[in-house]
Amino acid sequence: MTTVATVGARATLKKARHENHNLAGYVFIAPWLICFLAFTLVPMIASLVFAFTDYDVLSAPKWVGLANFERMFSADPRYWKAVQATLTYVVIAIPLRLVFALALALMLSAKRRGVSIYRAMFYAPSIVGGSVAVAVMWRQIFGTEGVFNAFLAIFGVPARTWLSDPIWAIWTLIALAVWQFGSPMLIFLSGLKQIPQELYEAAAIDGAGSWRKFWRITLPLLSPVIFFNLVMQMISAFLVFTQAFIVTGGAPLDTTLFYALYIYRRAFENFQMGYASAMAWVLLLVIAVFAIIVFRSSSTWVYYENKEG
Repeated sequence: MTTVATVGARATLKKARHENHNLAGYVFIAPWLICFLAFTLVPMIASLVFAFTDYDVLSAPKWVGLANFERMFSADPRYWKAVQATLTYVVIAIPLRLVFALALALMLSAKRRGVSIYRAMFYAPSIVGGSVAVAVMWRQIFGTEGVFNAFLAIFGVPARTWLSDPIWAIWTLIALAVWQFGSPMLIFLSGLKQIPQELYEAAAIDGAGSWRKFWRITLPLLSPVIFFNLVMQMISAFLVFTQAFIVTGGAPLDTTLFYALYIYRRAFENFQMGYASAMAWVLLLVIAVFAIIVFRSSSTWVYYENKEG
């Protein structure tokens, strides 16, 4: 009886300690849970409800069903201009940024004196990449009397109003996106360091040149890193806001009216919170579709060594 009582007491004590450990864990993650509930989950649920209402903040929301979505797709020409501008930015800016990032990573992966200084210099623009200060600087560079026009004047090229030109305005924002390649460059650098040098040595013995090594060794073994960078950069490109808001304001003729900027204007300038919420949920679905396409296609071009055996 004494033995049974002792075992029972130990089990109870062990259970109490386990519960105390669980309680301590919940206490430590409580700040994150509170922030997640207050600033992420609850606002998402509220926006989903507002998407089916006519809500202007000042009055109570009125249920309108699918009216916001019908208006979005059939009665709002500016919506499709925002879609066109955003897709143009995503399709052009992201591949260019990744190509530049990979090219710089290949050059900076070499063991040369002072290479760490160059890495810091190339990464510096990405530290303040989404800041207002950089956007203001970019607006000054491409202004009528900006540095870019001054540079072109050296070669006799007349000055242009780049930010007011319907053709060239979006290209200034694409150039800004390409210039901010520091973050994917560092990720590419870390991936390059994981590739065994023995593979390059064996390829050199077989007579393979630099280009063949790149296509046969570097790209296949770096494909998981390329896949990660592609997904992350694609998502951030769909959500681009600060650059367009500061540099062009969506002008001229809505050629730089990116989707996130249009949501902001509908919500906080026109106070059409219901319509803006509907737009936000469509954007979420579009990003999810693009992500699924990239994930599904990854099996044809992403190489995992442990999968291939």
